[in-house]
Amino acid sequence: MLELRRTIGALVALLRVSVATAMQYRSNFVFGLATALLVDAMRVAPLLLVYGHREQVAGWDLPHALLVVAFFFLLFGVQAAVLEPNLGEAVQAIRSGALDLILMKPVDAQLLVSLRKVDAASLFPVVSAAVVGAVALAMSEVPGPLDVVLAAALFVSGVVSLYCLWLLAICVSFWFVRVDNLRFLLWSATDAGRWPIDVFRGPVRWILTAIVPVALITSFPAQALRGAWDVELLGTSAAVSAAFLLGSRWAWRRSLAAYASASS
Repeated sequence: MLELRRTIGALVALLRVSVATAMQYRSNFVFGLATALLVDAMRVAPLLLVYGHREQVAGWDLPHALLVVAFFFLLFGVQAAVLEPNLGEAVQAIRSGALDLILMKPVDAQLLVSLRKVDAASLFPVVSAAVVGAVALAMSEVPGPLDVVLAAALFVSGVVSLYCLWLLAICVSFWFVRVDNLRFLLWSATDAGRWPIDVFRGPVRWILTAIVPVALITSFPAQALRGAWDVELLGTSAAVSAAFLLGSRWAWRRSLAAYASASS
């Protein structure tokens, strides 16, 4: 418990430093926000084009499909601000031997390696998520309190699964220094999360649920908000998250056991 408190304290301190650094360049911060909003508007355009010709796609109407997009923007912000930067930092730490210093600290090395850097300027999609989500909710029925709680829980569960997937990519870097292809693959796969999962069929749907779990972060919470959740949906999310947590923790410990310091 003491180690966990120390780890959380260290991560909060690092987050403050990241935000303070981003705010030092306010003109760039504002320009980045404007650019991000424009790019996100272009991401919504294909969805609006499709629904301009059809009222429903795979059982999803426009307001509920926009909820999927809102959760996708949240996913995009988390991935760009936290997950991807730490993959690069971890690879560099392993290559240079800086990981030795991290392992000597009285905190959980896994969390510190995988969450120590936050690119605050990449959190702009969160603004887009708020705008799109507000529009979607205004166009549909107001979700009940239980639906909101379940949607939040499903989103957090999905983010945990995605974090574990990126952690597995960090573990791969213990043996293979160049993991850029993995980074591009993860980005390409998560881009499919802006579409409702029911659009996909067969192996693709299974992959986007259990292998690259973007459906857990976008479609599952949106289904909860529309009141379309059931025990199977909740159980799938919990099972996938548990599998990723256990698997990534095992892979991390196995990677550390095989780690040979670059400074030795």
